[in-house]
Amino acid sequence: MQVPEDLKYTESHEWVRLEGDLMKVGITEFAQSQLADLTFVDLPAVDAAVDAGEEVAVVESVKAASDVYSPIAGTVVDVNEELSDSPEKINEDPYGEGWLFVLKPEDVSILNALLTPAAYRELLPDE
Repeated sequence: MQVPEDLKYTESHEWVRLEGDLMKVGITEFAQSQLADLTFVDLPAVDAAVDAGEEVAVVESVKAASDVYSPIAGTVVDVNEELSDSPEKINEDPYGEGWLFVLKPEDVSILNALLTPAAYRELLPDE
């Protein structure tokens, strides 16, 4: 199971990549593997203000629907529109083309409160 070293993670299986003063967010390889083949993604609205831990998106698969939570407080500045037509990009490339949305954080230092790759790996079941 891939857990890239350049990301931060949440206990609810979202990842965060700092890009300048913005944070790109997606779901982890573990999360997408548990859902199986994704069929639909409901993304947040651009310019929406979100709180840390708030439900901001939904991913649906042939097995289940799962909420996606904002790892930090901020404003949604971009969403991955390609997922509307191709939700399978999350299954194929969860840390690349399968990103969900981009946040402008209220406080960038909150990134330090998120899980390190090592701490996230500890949450995952043994393979």
